[in-house]
Amino acid sequence: MPKSPATPDSDEPSALLAPAELNPETWHRASGRLLAKMLGEFAYEEIVDPLPRGQDDGYTLRLDDGQDLTFRARRGAYGSWRVVPGSVRLDGAPFADPLGFLAAARHLLGLDGATLGHLVRELSTTLAADCRLDHTALPAARLADLDYAALEGHQTGHPWLVLNKGRLGFSARDAGRWAPEARTPARLPWIAVSTGLAAYRGVPGLETPEQLYAAELEAPVRDAFTRALRERGLDPSAYLCLPVHPWQWDQVLLPLYAPSIACGEIVPLTTDGDLRLPQQSIRTFLNISRPDRHTVKLPLSVLNTLVWRGLPTERTLAAPAVTSWVHGLRDADPFLRDECRVILLGEVASVTVEHPHYDRLPEVPYQYRELLGAIWREPLRLPAGERARTLASLLHTDAAGRAFTAELVRRSGLTPAVWLRHLFAALLPPLLHFLYRYGTVFSPHGENAIVVFDDQDVPVRLAIKDFVDDVNVSARTLPELDTMPDDVRAVLLTEEPAFLTQFIHSGLFVGVFRYLAPLCEEQLGVPESEFWSLVRAEILRHQARFPELKERYALFDLLTPRIERLCLNRNRLHLDGYRDRSERPHAAVHGTVRNPLDTL
Repeated sequence: MPKSPATPDSDEPSALLAPAELNPETWHRASGRLLAKMLGEFAYEEIVDPLPRGQDDGYTLRLDDGQDLTFRARRGAYGSWRVVPGSVRLDGAPFADPLGFLAAARHLLGLDGATLGHLVRELSTTLAADCRLDHTALPAARLADLDYAALEGHQTGHPWLVLNKGRLGFSARDAGRWAPEARTPARLPWIAVSTGLAAYRGVPGLETPEQLYAAELEAPVRDAFTRALRERGLDPSAYLCLPVHPWQWDQVLLPLYAPSIACGEIVPLTTDGDLRLPQQSIRTFLNISRPDRHTVKLPLSVLNTLVWRGLPTERTLAAPAVTSWVHGLRDADPFLRDECRVILLGEVASVTVEHPHYDRLPEVPYQYRELLGAIWREPLRLPAGERARTLASLLHTDAAGRAFTAELVRRSGLTPAVWLRHLFAALLPPLLHFLYRYGTVFSPHGENAIVVFDDQDVPVRLAIKDFVDDVNVSARTLPELDTMPDDVRAVLLTEEPAFLTQFIHSGLFVGVFRYLAPLCEEQLGVPESEFWSLVRAEILRHQARFPELKERYALFDLLTPRIERLCLNRNRLHLDGYRDRSERPHAAVHGTVRNPLDTL
């Protein structure tokens, strides 16, 4: 007898439900904010060229159909723009629709049809994520009380990239489950992979996988993994175990590794029982059940910001060797080790899993060579009285308009200028010393750089992460690099000295301080000119401390009158778009901008 239409199958929803955050108020607020960001960042990268209008910081942009979009904006360091969200007008009427702007300015922006189609999708999903954040936002005073892991779920994403939460590949349900702003702990499943496909590397003390598993897994869990393999007639000693992202397993691994699963080269296991939270990078998980255990970084075949978030096989394999080398530089240098007390969160163990076919096809899109593996990173262990927050958190502003940084300054009891001096003294010396002494740079953007505070919320030192992906070294021969092991040299990217400084300029000064400086002027009363004077003073103070490196200060010159303008949004709009390619894309370069650190 046929079923009645009124009695649906039990696994079908009886009604479709929209998330509570998708309502007119949150959408309008998020849209107005993102439109202002889009106008500012597109103008900064000279994708658009607004014309000045009158004497009130007003600007005009002529759209494709001849309508005028007007807004107010402040200009800042590096040629930046800070657009006032509520000031945007379209032919005189209030306007807060970034999707509408994209459609109305598609020819002005120089977009082809394929790029435009994907842009609309990525912009819409970014807005939906922003609505979710707004719907659950906490005031700055509450945020300041959160621990490192909990604070991560309240961050708003990359300040420079407009489409910073596109996460192409995720459904709405996936985003609600796995995005950091969902703040949903998860137990990660593990798999066992034959050593015919998988390889292990570890730093001294973790040279064997058994040493890692003893530190990461309880004995009953290890026994359960062993038993699961033996019950299938398999030799546990011929397998390596690693966690996988459940989304990756369902969407990517089951289809693309089906032959390996069918023949028992890959065997599903249980979870280890620990709850983990995703960080802003989505693919990296903090262990909140046992915070003393490693952070785990897993491949996730989702296109977010500029790249697919996989794990390149060669670089994953080399991660522990890179960690050992970078740690060795620090541990042998009294300034880095004892004065800066810089924390380098090492990638101490890795399992790489090749694909039987894709890894032998260098011409295929790179996303197919980054499908399966795991990296274990040191957890952030701090003594009593210290706490950590990502540098990105200092850019956060709550729903009432109060800056998170302003709340920390208030708690410290210091004047804003003194607090900023402490911040720059914590961040810059270790980064400068690695650059000048060792010709080595990290990418100290907001998520990689972690500020450590004392019990009064005063910045005291730096922690930094993501070595194998973001460490670059000088292409110019330096004696300090002679001892670099061959396996490290083979994977680290090299740059000429003139461009190596860009990692500090674009990662830290343009990528973070360009936003922090006007925030400090508006909420702390520190003029932008004074902010940049304090940054320059810290650089000069460091140079005076090590006069024997004078030639390096000229070689790696951070104080040049102009620097190249690196562009992140241009990459998506004009260079790479959404096309597949065999190598990961890099930031675009477009013209130059005045360096605020030149002469003040």
